[in-house]
Amino acid sequence: MRGGQVRGLWAPQTRALTAGLVLTITFVASEALAVVTVMPVVARDLGGFRLYGWVFSAFMLGSVVGIVAAGREADRRGPAIPFVAGLVLFEAGLAIAGFAPSMAVLVAGRTLQGIGAGAVPAVAYASIGRSLAGSLRARMMAVLSTAWVAPGLVGPAIAAEVARAFGWRWVFLGLLPVVAITGLVAVPALIRLGPPAARGAAEHRLIDGIAVAAGAAMILSGLTLAVGSGIVLAGLTLAAGSGTVLAGGGLIAAGLAVGFPPLRRLVPAGTLTARRGLPATILTRGLLTFAFFGADAYVTLSITGVRHRSPVVAGIAVTGATLAWTAGAWVQARLNERWEARRLVRIGLAVVLAGIGGMILVLQPGVPVAVGLTAWTVAGLGMGLAYAPISLLMLREAPPGREGWASASLNLADVLGTAIGIGVGGAAVTAAAGRSLHLGVTAAFAIAAAVGVAALTLTRRLPTGSTAALPPVVAGPAAARAGSGLAESGTGLAERRTAVTGQETGLAEPVAELAESAGGLAGRQDGVSRRRARRS
Repeated sequence: MRGGQVRGLWAPQTRALTAGLVLTITFVASEALAVVTVMPVVARDLGGFRLYGWVFSAFMLGSVVGIVAAGREADRRGPAIPFVAGLVLFEAGLAIAGFAPSMAVLVAGRTLQGIGAGAVPAVAYASIGRSLAGSLRARMMAVLSTAWVAPGLVGPAIAAEVARAFGWRWVFLGLLPVVAITGLVAVPALIRLGPPAARGAAEHRLIDGIAVAAGAAMILSGLTLAVGSGIVLAGLTLAAGSGTVLAGGGLIAAGLAVGFPPLRRLVPAGTLTARRGLPATILTRGLLTFAFFGADAYVTLSITGVRHRSPVVAGIAVTGATLAWTAGAWVQARLNERWEARRLVRIGLAVVLAGIGGMILVLQPGVPVAVGLTAWTVAGLGMGLAYAPISLLMLREAPPGREGWASASLNLADVLGTAIGIGVGGAAVTAAAGRSLHLGVTAAFAIAAAVGVAALTLTRRLPTGSTAALPPVVAGPAAARAGSGLAESGTGLAERRTAVTGQETGLAEPVAELAESAGGLAGRQDGVSRRRARRS
């Protein structure tokens, strides 16, 4: 950047890019929330309730592939090519979903959407690391987090009205032009950034990303089978019964065998043993998303299914946490210059744990439901405090020229932490659905809390120091000539929340479908998934 100075996120030379990124994330976030809202209508129209959960799981699994591919290409060729490719795939997925004649085709469209959505955050983190100083990095994350406010407040209502007035297909098709236009606003500056000056020898292999996605799919299917419910897998219907427990266990074991070795290659060495520095940063992020989304997926279920309040009341918890997450992101942006990043992460995790504790408490009949609504709003604040500082630590610790590689590793931790958290919690809920929903949800919250405690313990291995004073990484000759043209290229940072939400829903929904057969939980899970992360 010229002179190493960037005046601000909305300076004349960066205003269009910042606006383009914020608008893109706003519309992508709207789509993520809209799908949750209209899926019951879609499933009835297409007659495919057996594939209901896979509409969301396919998005999550596709994003794993997109994350790996885009991170590699961002380090090879710069951020513009993977960003545009991600937009094209996301748009193609929207079109296929909008014209889908069956649920199977809809699942295919959602897979393409996931690949496209997964590409955006890897590009975002790499661009931020190469273009912004520390204080502006934190501010950009707060700005992108704010892009989730409007979708969180009005997105579901608008989606429902569009589906009523024009049909559910226009929920997908109506976003085609706006996502394309707003996304392409950022492309010229991304082109100017160019490839990094230095590249590491080791790169993520696309085949490893595909293997991890396949392993995750097998584990999720195994969890489903292990609790005694049928599922459609590879075109075969496996009936529920005593054999499904063994079949589920076998799938879980096979998924670990398929996915674990490539996962070790996709994350920094020492991640799975919590080595200090970047490895511990990546692992902490995965545990954080496990804890939060593993509980979040069952918040509205607790309020509607256990405490028997209306979905409108449950929605207050969703909206409260969405707004509080954004507030927490802005708080961390201000404190970032004075406090160590790991201090913010510790405080955020402690607040999330307090929120989970409040949700366990509100399951008791004598406790006012308002306690749960407040508790989950507080948990959203904790995520806002903890989420972005981990991203900043990752950017600080990433080797020069390998921001895409490190970003992809962090995004993988996001996806897998969310997926496994919701899957394990869902197994607990489904297993207990025929006997005691209260017990199943309590178990899900307890598991999430235990992982949150593990994450809190792990924070002592995070890098020390503030991230505010970090200079931007010099990206290369093309970027130097471009001046500060990409100063604000934080694209998909909140897109991480999109992916996260897609993943969150992706596993909450199969659990909902299964639980419906055991105790009518499916409808309530839809509201659960609106929790809004995401995305930064």
